Amino acid sequence: MRYGFGIDVGGTTVKIAFFNQDGLMLTKWEIPTNTENNGCAILPDIAASIQDYLTREQIPDDQIIGIGIGVPGPVNDEGVVNKCVNLGWRVLDLQKELSGLTGFPVKAGNDANVAALGECWKGGGQGAKNMVMATLGTGIGGGIVSGGRLIAGAHGAGGEIGHIVVNKEETEPCGCGNYGCIEQYGSATGVVRLAKRYLSSHEESSCLRNLQTITCKDVFDAAKAGDHAALAITDQMYDLMGLFLGSVCAVADPEVVVLGGGVSKAGQILVDGITPYYNKYAFHACHPIQITLAKLGNDAGAYGAFKLALDEFGN
Repeated sequence: MRYGFGIDVGGTTVKIAFFNQDGLMLTKWEIPTNTENNGCAILPDIAASIQDYLTREQIPDDQIIGIGIGVPGPVNDEGVVNKCVNLGWRVLDLQKELSGLTGFPVKAGNDANVAALGECWKGGGQGAKNMVMATLGTGIGGGIVSGGRLIAGAHGAGGEIGHIVVNKEETEPCGCGNYGCIEQYGSATGVVRLAKRYLSSHEESSCLRNLQTITCKDVFDAAKAGDHAALAITDQMYDLMGLFLGSVCAVADPEVVVLGGGVSKAGQILVDGITPYYNKYAFHACHPIQITLAKLGNDAGAYGAFKLALDEFGN
């Protein structure tokens, strides 16, 4: 039996998981992400943690397939990172650096793309070869899997679907500097933004008005309870998400769309709300399609990272 590592680097912690060649996660642990001095200690810390584990478990190096790693920034096909703001990195040859520190081959990718690959392999898209994942969190990330392989693009920015423009009339800027990106409506912060706009321009009674601070969860909980304003707010979100996914799927033509991130915790109401609008806007040849919820949670990145390594070095 051979083994490998899947690593998901976040701004606060680094998740490290150890897999066998069949994709079974045998163990996982976390180490702090040391972002001091432009993150110069992050890769040495990862290498030391991996070596400590192998030494403790008495696993010889020749049983290791390789290391896959996902990071919060664009990564090109050669494994070069072009700015990871949360980590302090600018341009870094990630694959070369980590391989030199560990002695193992390394395959790197963007964290959202890698999480999509994990969900396609062992999660909500399991069994599909063509999948789109939209990660609805504070912002919107995503990833596109085509023919079982991630689409990274020429600049490592493939799958940055959160910045597709769905509203040309928007007057407030997105975090990216553009206007009307789906991230401004379908993310957790986007749903809250829609709620505040709606409540400021409509007078009907709503339980949301009694809250000092409105959260995305509050909006969906109120919608589930039948609150009229919350239903109107979520319907706006569903409409724009359907338009957005219809556009993405006209390019990617997936078998399944997986919704992940904190917003997906709203559950089936999210799928049921978006699906009719997807059917309304999508190109006719992109029917039927399954829209489903992510299943791997915080482990998706580790699974996808190992799959990167397995595909690259496993033969």
